[in-house]
Amino acid sequence: MKKLILIFSLFSTLTFAQKIAKPNIVYILSDDLGIGDVSCYNSDSKIQTPNIDKLASRGVIFTDAHSSSSVCTPTRYGILTGRYNWRTKLKSGVLFGYDISLLDPKRQTVASFLQTQGYYTGVVGKWHLGWDWANINAGKEKVDFSKPIQNGPNTFGFDYSHCIIGSLDMNPYAYVENGICTTIPVDTCAAEKGVQFYRAGMVAPDFKHEEVLPTFTQKAISFINQKANKAKPFFLYFPLPAPHTPVLPTGDFKGKSQLSPYGDFVLMVDDVVKQVVMALKTQGVYENTLIVFTSDNGFSPAGDLKAQLDKGHNPFMQLRGTKADIFEGGHRVPFIVAWDKEIKKAKTSTQLMCSTDFFGTIAALFNQKLSDNTAEDSFSFLHEIQPQRTTKLKREAIVHHSIDGFFAIRKGDWKLIMCSHSGGWSNPKPDSEEAKKLPPIQLYNLTTDIGETQNVHDKHPEMVKELTNLLTQYVKNGRSTLGASQPNDGNPYWKQLTWIPEAK
Repeated sequence: MKKLILIFSLFSTLTFAQKIAKPNIVYILSDDLGIGDVSCYNSDSKIQTPNIDKLASRGVIFTDAHSSSSVCTPTRYGILTGRYNWRTKLKSGVLFGYDISLLDPKRQTVASFLQTQGYYTGVVGKWHLGWDWANINAGKEKVDFSKPIQNGPNTFGFDYSHCIIGSLDMNPYAYVENGICTTIPVDTCAAEKGVQFYRAGMVAPDFKHEEVLPTFTQKAISFINQKANKAKPFFLYFPLPAPHTPVLPTGDFKGKSQLSPYGDFVLMVDDVVKQVVMALKTQGVYENTLIVFTSDNGFSPAGDLKAQLDKGHNPFMQLRGTKADIFEGGHRVPFIVAWDKEIKKAKTSTQLMCSTDFFGTIAALFNQKLSDNTAEDSFSFLHEIQPQRTTKLKREAIVHHSIDGFFAIRKGDWKLIMCSHSGGWSNPKPDSEEAKKLPPIQLYNLTTDIGETQNVHDKHPEMVKELTNLLTQYVKNGRSTLGASQPNDGNPYWKQLTWIPEAK
C-alpha cells in the first residue's frame, strides 16, 4: 500500500511539474520582410512561405501588428526594453557599425528579466543596438579588434551571444561571440551595388557575406540542441540579417521563387523557420516552446520593388508606403505566435499591438509586476494566446515613428500623422515642394481607408484634438502604460515638438 501511495505521489508530482513547466521561448525577427511577403497574410502573394504559414496554422496570426518604428535599430530597442526608442537619444535614423551602445546598463531588458525567472538566454544574429569596440574613443581607425567589446549583448541579459554589430551591409564585418571577435578583421572589402549592396570596410578572415544567414542558423540550432531539456528553460532571440540587403540567396534557393533574388532570399528565411522548428521537435521541446515570428519593419525598396511589382507581387498589399515611412507600409508587419501546448488551432487576432508588447506579455505570463521604470510602453497580449488569462488593460493606442523622427498616433479606426509627408523615403518626401503645399497634419480612418488616400483632418477636428492630446500625454509622461511618470532620456524632448502648445 505504501508503495502504491509513493508511486501515486511521484506521478502527481510529475504531472504537476509538467503543468507548471515554463515554456522555452524563441523570438525570430526577420529583417525588412514585408507583410505581403508572407503568404498566409497575402492570398495574392507570388512568394509561398509554407513553413511560416505552418506556424500560423496552429498559432495566433495578428493582423494589426506594428513594429515600434519603421526602421531597424529603434524597433530592436523596443523589443528588448518594451519602450519607445524616441525616449532615448535616438530621435531619428539608425546606428552604424562603430556606434556605441544605445542601451542603458541600468535598464532591464526582457532577457535580463527572463534570467530572473530562471532562463538561460541567448542571442544569435544581427544586434544593431551598438556596442563599444575597444579603443573606439580614439576613432574607428584606432579600434583594437583583438580586445573584448564593452556594453554588448552579454551586458544586457544574454548568457550567450553570437552576433554582428549591425545590418549585413554595415562594416566592420566580423562575428563577435560572447564579446570577442571570432577572428580579427585585418583586411578590407570593396563595396557592392544593387540588391547585393554592402559598404566597403574592414572584414574578418572567417566572414563571407553569403554565408552569414546559414552560419547564424547553425549557431541557433546548436544553441537549441545544447540547451533543450536542461534544468533551465531557454530564451533564444534570433534576429536574422535577411531579407535585408545584401540580398544573397545561396545554393538551391537561387531562382527558386521564380520571382527575383529577393523572393529567393525570402524563401531562405522561410527555410530558417523550418530548421528551427525541426530542431525543437528533434529535441522533443517543440510542444512547450513559445515561438514568435515577425519583422522589424516593412519591405525596403532596396530589395528591388520594381522587380516584385512587375511580376505581380506586392509586398505591401493595399498599404501605403515602405520601410522608413510613417505610413502603414513602413511599420505594419507580420506577427505570428505559436505555442503548440496552448494553441491547438489557428486564430486570427485583430487586437492592436506593437513589438514593444513582447516584454509585457512575458511578464504577464509569469504573473510578474514590472517596476515603473521598466517596459513603459509594453502592453500584454497574453489574453490572445491564453484566453483564460484576462488582462486589465489592453492596448488601445499606439505611437508610430519614422526614420526622420516624425510621429503618428493610432487609436481605434483613426490614425493621426503629425506631418504633411511620408516622414521617410516615399513621396511626398520631407522638405519636398509637394509636402510644403499639403496640410501640416494627416488624419485617416483606417477601417474605410487602409491605403491612407483621403486626408480628413478638416472634417474631424474633434478627433484631431483627442489624438493630439493623447500623443502629447504619452510623450510628456515618459510612458503609455499606467504607472508613475518617467523621464524621457534627453528630457525635455517634448519642447521640440511643435504640436504641443507649451512648445510653441
